[in-house]
Amino acid sequence: MRPPLPSMILSRSIRFSGYAQFGGGPSPGDRDSRVAEVEPRHGPNTETTGVHRCSQVFNDPMKNIAPTGAQHTIAADGFQAILTELGAGLRSLTLNGRPLVVDYPEDLSPVGGAGLPLLPWPNRIEDGRYTFDGEDRQLALTEPKTGNAIHGFSRSHSWQVLSHDAASIRLGLRLFPQTGYPHILDLSILYALSASGLEVEVAAENVGDTVAPYGFGAHPYLALGTLDDAVLELPAAQWLTVNDRKIPTGRRGVEGTEYDFRTARPIGELELDTAFTGLERGADGLLRVSLRAADGTGGVELWAGDGINWLQLYTGDTLPDEYRRRGLAVEPMSCPPNAFRTGEDVIRLAPGDRVAHRWGIGPIPSAEKIV
Repeated sequence: MRPPLPSMILSRSIRFSGYAQFGGGPSPGDRDSRVAEVEPRHGPNTETTGVHRCSQVFNDPMKNIAPTGAQHTIAADGFQAILTELGAGLRSLTLNGRPLVVDYPEDLSPVGGAGLPLLPWPNRIEDGRYTFDGEDRQLALTEPKTGNAIHGFSRSHSWQVLSHDAASIRLGLRLFPQTGYPHILDLSILYALSASGLEVEVAAENVGDTVAPYGFGAHPYLALGTLDDAVLELPAAQWLTVNDRKIPTGRRGVEGTEYDFRTARPIGELELDTAFTGLERGADGLLRVSLRAADGTGGVELWAGDGINWLQLYTGDTLPDEYRRRGLAVEPMSCPPNAFRTGEDVIRLAPGDRVAHRWGIGPIPSAEKIV
């Protein structure tokens, strides 16, 4: 696996170009503007200069539109990935036709958050309430059963294509102020395939005039048949206890517990919806979580770079039967659950600041029987 670029960047930077399509309008008569323009249904405008124009985004009204919008395909070296307009999600990732992540059909919405980026925070915020720089804020309770806010805003927005070639695509979203989050962020996600697998860069830039709290997360499900027979290796020394609303109540060491996967072993019937930290990295600075077949017929690995010091693992026991324990959600996160409430590992993005995180997924070749 080729080493990725440095995995977290925090800097003052130039604004992203080509974001006019997320707000404002073109100068009168400016036909070269990158703002989406309304064209006649059979008009001449079919260019694809980094963004879909309205004649492409709003397809023929007689044609069904997928629940996740436009589907974008990239491919290289036997890998193929399908990304969605809605949420900039990873709907599918295969190697020579073999799934590396749990996918879902084009005519369905993602199940259990499958493949979605979690921005500008991952996981739950208790009661949807938090205080930032002395200001009390209330988010919408997007997990009504527990009375929490969960997984940010970006998954419910349409993302635009900023660039697209055979092996990579960059999607972008200007996130305007939301209930309980009065900030403006330019978000971009680069998905790129190579001989080693999928590499993802998720970037956020504060283009507003106030300091913004920020956290990164992603929600892929690694696929390897039934979880009960899968072998997990997780280099985490600590896990978080939670209450019945999935809000952390404490931190414990994994030593001597059922949560110790520092040495690879079968998951068995263990149910996980658990945050881990104290992550050990390799000599290359990356942390790796692997899911292997016990008979040695290969597996799949998720890696993550700097600034990603938390992982949420979820075995999918509460999902519908056809998805239950079909894959293991391995969620790289820059901050823990309830971070906006506690302040732990929350990134403060001043106006003009930009931060980026990198992670990826690749195959594990066949090997000797593991257990």
